[in-house]
Amino acid sequence: MKWIKRFLVLALLVLVVMQFFRPDKNQEGNYDSVQPFLAETKPVASVEDILKETCFDCHSNQTRYPWYAEVAPVSYWLADHIRHGKGELNFSEWSSYSTKRKDHKLEEVIEMVEDKEMPLDSYTWTHKEAQLSDAQIKAIVTWAKVARLQYSIRTTPE
Repeated sequence: MKWIKRFLVLALLVLVVMQFFRPDKNQEGNYDSVQPFLAETKPVASVEDILKETCFDCHSNQTRYPWYAEVAPVSYWLADHIRHGKGELNFSEWSSYSTKRKDHKLEEVIEMVEDKEMPLDSYTWTHKEAQLSDAQIKAIVTWAKVARLQYSIRTTPE
């Protein structure tokens, strides 16, 4: 019993110390960084709203943080989640992607949304507004397929 008490005290001490060392936040100030992506792929307003609610927090340089993001170890978990998401697809870096990569990323968006792998369950548990309806899934898929046309045409060998 004594070792359990020592472990709990040590764990509490570690949690308190963690509060003073926070990961950097993913915020550039606003959503201007995604404007080149939006201008190039031209989503209708409803799809743009869906992207903002369900994608940009983890896949752009702008994240809306909930209150609990200030509490470690959740802050570390979120930072890692965002880092990984941006590593897979960062809408803020869209301009730097090659035509072939843009086409491939939109193809992955279609697959992930159709298979209901995105947004992640761990995101929708705390962001109920990010749960996609069948109509929203269809709208995203339709938009992404149309947006892909401009890239697939450019990448098709002659």
